[in-house]
Amino acid sequence: MPRNMSFMLTTEQVKNRTKTVTRRLGWWNLKPGEIVNACVKCQGLKRGEKIEKIATIRIVSVRYEPLIAITPSDVVLEGFSDWTPSQFVEMFTEHNKCDPLTLVNRIE
Repeated sequence: MPRNMSFMLTTEQVKNRTKTVTRRLGWWNLKPGEIVNACVKCQGLKRGEKIEKIATIRIVSVRYEPLIAITPSDVVLEGFSDWTPSQFVEMFTEHNKCDPLTLVNRIE
């Protein structure tokens, strides 16, 4: 059974299929070929709330890199076509309480 991966901050990008890459602080054991359920929210559900599945994802590649290494083309693949890499890094560090040099898992 596939694991659930939350896309709470990028639900619309996943629904619109403009997001094909995600960066995570975790998921270190994920391998190419694995299947994952993209969900709106996976944890912190209130009583009566259910997991809302957005899509089924097949992992193509996984690699580790510093967050600051994100390229303009990868910002587009993250679903933010009108953002710069520095805007993406700022958003990511704010929401994940990390710094730009943090090693992240780039998942495609």
